[in-house]
Amino acid sequence: MPGLRTTLVTVHEPLDRVAGLLSIEKIVNAGLVTAQALRRDFGIAAPRLFVAGFNPHAGESGSIGREEAEIIDPAVRTLRDLGIDAQGPYPADSLFPEDMRKRYDAAVCMYHDQALIPVKMLDFWGGVNVTLGLPIVRTSPDHGTAFDIAGRGLARSDSLVAAIRAAEDIAIRRAA
Repeated sequence: MPGLRTTLVTVHEPLDRVAGLLSIEKIVNAGLVTAQALRRDFGIAAPRLFVAGFNPHAGESGSIGREEAEIIDPAVRTLRDLGIDAQGPYPADSLFPEDMRKRYDAAVCMYHDQALIPVKMLDFWGGVNVTLGLPIVRTSPDHGTAFDIAGRGLARSDSLVAAIRAAEDIAIRRAA
């Protein structure tokens, strides 16, 4: 599946809680699960991960926050020690241009909108959510359930079709 792949350290949390939920362990776990899924489900033999910072400009060496120095950078070093090609933290506002995306296979992001805004901006109707690390294949349209238009004949099938195709691709790779 071409395009941008992002994963999340925290999911559906209010922004005022995210900093307190970040930990070296959670970031390392997200990186390990992502690397394993890239190998198993996407056929990428040597996954490259870029890890987003949490604060603007990845903290500006501590002048705009300490999460990068105290949590994210140690997590990236731990991932490298575990044999994962991980780099970062990178400022989230410069992580997603096309030239940058060519340098990694997935971006590990700290919170929902940091990861999903770029995905939806690049391909709203083709975005697919893949739940990584499960023993079964689970995909869904990335834009959600669209309850606000249910039953009104307005829904598009593009994302559902993309999710089904992604599930098929992953299932085929797992069976191989």
